[in-house]
Amino acid sequence: MAPPAAPPHEIASEAFTRLWARWTSVAEPRGFLYVTAANLVRDHWRKLERERRAVHRATAEAAVRPHTEQSDPSVRLLVQSLPERLRVPILLHYYADMPIREVSVLTGRKEGTIKADLHAARELLRAHLRRSLDHTL
Repeated sequence: MAPPAAPPHEIASEAFTRLWARWTSVAEPRGFLYVTAANLVRDHWRKLERERRAVHRATAEAAVRPHTEQSDPSVRLLVQSLPERLRVPILLHYYADMPIREVSVLTGRKEGTIKADLHAARELLRAHLRRSLDHTL
């Protein structure tokens, strides 16, 4: 499965916004737009590659690390079922034991976004665990 492509309208919008901000200093607007759009697409693919490597590194570290008796396979399955946007920060922060700042750098997202994603992921996991506990009682 191929990683998601950057939405073209977002790339075009960002390129035009950057052109507008530099309008008086840009000699060739068309060339500026092409180069800016190409750079934005390249940055998007680099970010996806950084996230892929970070997830790979986190899962490799988790595989090497000895599992304790406390690790619950159902929690691991729940984490794996999270959307990638939420799963990556959870794996890096809690499983690979990385600080939020490092997770932010590795994923190319702001620290506030990482904190929000961690909160959202914990809420989803909490809701799933409550439902599974309700079914067992």
